[in-house]
Amino acid sequence: MKKHILVVDDDADILKLLEMRLTASDYQVTIANSAQEAISLFNMRPAALVISDLRMPEMDGFSLFEAIHQLDPTVPFILLTAHGSIPEAVYATQQGVFSFLTKPFDSKVLLQQVATALKITASHSNSPQHNDDIWSSAIICDSQQMQSLLSQAKLVAASDASVLVQGESGTGKELLAQAIHLASPRREKPFVAINCAALPEALLESELFGHSKGAFTGAVRDHQGLIKNAHGGTLFLDEIGDMPLAIQAKLLRALQERVIRPVGSTADIAIDVRVICATHKNLIEEMQANRFREDLYYRINVVSLEIPSLTARREDIPLLANYFLEKLTKKHHRKINGFAPDALELMLAAPWPGNVRQLQNIVEQVVVLSTTPIITGKLIQKALQDNISSIISFDAARKNFEQQYLINLLKATQGNVTQAARIAGRNRTEFYKILQRHHINPSLFKAIHPTE
Repeated sequence: MKKHILVVDDDADILKLLEMRLTASDYQVTIANSAQEAISLFNMRPAALVISDLRMPEMDGFSLFEAIHQLDPTVPFILLTAHGSIPEAVYATQQGVFSFLTKPFDSKVLLQQVATALKITASHSNSPQHNDDIWSSAIICDSQQMQSLLSQAKLVAASDASVLVQGESGTGKELLAQAIHLASPRREKPFVAINCAALPEALLESELFGHSKGAFTGAVRDHQGLIKNAHGGTLFLDEIGDMPLAIQAKLLRALQERVIRPVGSTADIAIDVRVICATHKNLIEEMQANRFREDLYYRINVVSLEIPSLTARREDIPLLANYFLEKLTKKHHRKINGFAPDALELMLAAPWPGNVRQLQNIVEQVVVLSTTPIITGKLIQKALQDNISSIISFDAARKNFEQQYLINLLKATQGNVTQAARIAGRNRTEFYKILQRHHINPSLFKAIHPTE
C-alpha cells in the first residue's frame, strides 16, 4: 500500500504545495489546517509520517508532536520552521522529532527526508514482532474494537476449540475464520469453507459428507466431501443457522465421534478437523423456535466471537476505503489519487447496512465511474443512493437463487424431471409444482440439450 502522510499547516498555499509534491511522489496525503484537526484525523486514520509547521495558532507543532506520540510513539515527525525559530526546532529534535526543515524548503531535500523517515518505519514494521501479525493482514482495521477481537482470535487459534463467529452479513466472518486458521498449528493444512444457506438439503449433505457411487441418480463415482477434504485443517461452516435439522443431527455425530458416513455408505471414515462456524442469525432464538439443535449449539459454541458492524467502528472507514481504492485502481487500471474531504465525510456518515462488503462495492463503483483524479462527494452520494435502491429483499434473493438452481439442474439432467427431482430430494409431483411456481418449462431444456 502507498504510505500515508499527514501534513499540517495553517498556510493554505504551503498545504497545497506539500500535497502536490508528495502525491506526485506516490504517497497518500491527508491535509489539516490546524493541530486540533490533525489529531482528529490521526485518530480516525493513523499516518506513517506527520509533517507539521512549528508555528501555528492555538496549538503549535511541538505540542502536536507530543499529542501524536501519545497515540503512537513510533510515528516519525518532521517539523517545518522559519529561520527565526531554528533553536526551537533543534530542541524539538532532541526530544524525539525526526528532523526539521527551514522554509522555504527544497523539494528534493523534503522528499529525501520523507523517504529516510519512512524507511525507519518500514524497518520497524518488518521486525519479528510485527511479522507475527501476518496471520491477520487481510483484516484492515485500527479501531480498538477490532484490535481487541483480533487479540481474542489469536488466543483461540492456539487451541482446537470450536469457534462460533457472529455478526451481520458483510462484516468479514470468513476473513476472521481464515485468520484464526493461519494463526493456528493447522495453518499448513487445508482451510475449507462452505455456505450452508447456498445449497438445498440433499446437495448440502452430499457436499459435506460425500457420497458413494450409485447412492442416487447421477452419483457416477465416489465423492469425498468437504469435511474429509479439510482433514488435518479447518472446516468453516458459514451461515450454519440455515442448516436443516436433519443435517444438524449428522454434523453433531461427526463432531462428537470424529467420524463421518458418506451418503449411501455403510462405513465410517475417521476425520480430524477444527470447526469454525458463522451466522448472522440469533441461534438462541433459533433454538427456542426449534429450528436449531441445542446440543449442536453448545458443541460449536465453545468460544464465541462477534464482529462489530461497520457503523460500530466508523473510525475504520477511511482506512478501508483507501485500502479498497488502491486495490481497485490497480484492478481497473485507473489513476485516482484519493477521496475529496466531502467524499470521506459522506462515507463516515453513511448507514452501511451491507457493512464492509457494501463499502468495497461502493468504492469499486466510483473507481469505475470517476473521471477525475480525486473522487468527489457527489459521486459517492450517487453511488450510495444507487446501491441502497438496488438491495433486494431476502425473499427475492432466495427466489432468484432457487430459480437459477432449477435451471442449472435441468441443464445437467437435460430436462429429465424425474432425475432432477431425485437430485433435489423432492418427489416428482412436488418438483413439478416448484417448476410451475418459477415458470420454468422442462421441455425447453430437452430441446436445448437433446437426450442421447
